[in-house]
Amino acid sequence: MPDERDVKAPTGQWFGPGVGGIGGASFLADLGHEIPTSLLPSLLTSTLHAPASALGLIEGFSDAAAGLARLGGGALADDPQRRRAVAVGGYTMTAILSASLGAVAAPWQAGLLRASAWGARGLRVPARNALLADIVPPGLYGRAYGFERMMDNLGAIGGPLLAIGLVAAVGIRGAIGLSVIPGLLAAVAIVYAIRHTTVPHKRDRQPIRLRIRPVMHGALGRMMIGVAAFELGNCAATLLILRATELFRSGHSETSATQLALVLYVVYNVAATVISIPAGRHGDRTNPFRIMAAGAVLFGAGYIWFAIGSHQPVALTPAFVLIGLGIGCAETAQSAAVATLAPSELRGSAFGLLAGAQAAANLGASAIAGILWTTVSPAAAFIFLASASGVAVPLILTSRPKSPKCLTSSGDS
Repeated sequence: MPDERDVKAPTGQWFGPGVGGIGGASFLADLGHEIPTSLLPSLLTSTLHAPASALGLIEGFSDAAAGLARLGGGALADDPQRRRAVAVGGYTMTAILSASLGAVAAPWQAGLLRASAWGARGLRVPARNALLADIVPPGLYGRAYGFERMMDNLGAIGGPLLAIGLVAAVGIRGAIGLSVIPGLLAAVAIVYAIRHTTVPHKRDRQPIRLRIRPVMHGALGRMMIGVAAFELGNCAATLLILRATELFRSGHSETSATQLALVLYVVYNVAATVISIPAGRHGDRTNPFRIMAAGAVLFGAGYIWFAIGSHQPVALTPAFVLIGLGIGCAETAQSAAVATLAPSELRGSAFGLLAGAQAAANLGASAIAGILWTTVSPAAAFIFLASASGVAVPLILTSRPKSPKCLTSSGDS
């Protein structure tokens, strides 16, 4: 069987048209789906008159749908030829389904479309991540995934900003509908990336199956447990937007409160963007597990700030910054660790299982937080999330490989 290293860039070079195209796809995709994401709280609670628990459950089940799709996407992405088609289809369907939220008439319809869109989004993720690992040399994964995360977060900055302007111009429903344009451009960008990536050597078609046992063996399996612990404290960002919106309503109109919350969501994404490449570089030089643990600490501090709450946007800003820094560290480190530890023939399954662990824990985080929010108080929801983040820190640190070689050797060995 041909060695997958044949499709990698020369040692020491990590950026090229393929990496740039994948980054561009991440930017445009986030630019598109962050518009409905940032407007979903207002669509549900103000337009459709649904309670906060509906938002938590919709986001939790959407994350679960994404996780199941990522498991399936992981099985598909083990085949280098198949992963390309999956990536293109996933970007296309995410754009169409997310934009369709603008036409819903009931909360259950919003939940169905959101879950379907997140399922399509989940299907493409293992394929994209495996494509990126194919073209980047070992030892530089952190930088490449940091760049991809940076571009993703830049799109997440532009999405809410576009949403603010579009809401003023065409209203919430119209703004969500127009999100299809950048979403479809993302599909074009991933096609560009694929065309500028060396075609893998032809080999026998791989059977579609998720290889769980070999992935969960040894250091990679221990890492998955640490990731699941971290993600149990990672609720949907829409709950952060809802908390800010509700706090600001006491002194502002509904529209102003929504816009202020979206501005802080932009701040959150700026923080994640700024930290992504430095976090990846530091992870390359040391190990990504420290970066993951730092992300959990930042999450806990931010959630405590949200639990205390403030009706002033300036006073609530540090909470968004802390959680933004946390997600920028964690997402970069998780992908780099999987690319480093997983053999090339298992990368699709490994990234699929990573995403499955993330989504299963995210379901718990968002659903439990939403229920606590409605039945007890918003502060109780954020105390739970802060506690989960604190528990994750020692679990992440103890899951790191005992041998340093595991963090510096090629995933193709």
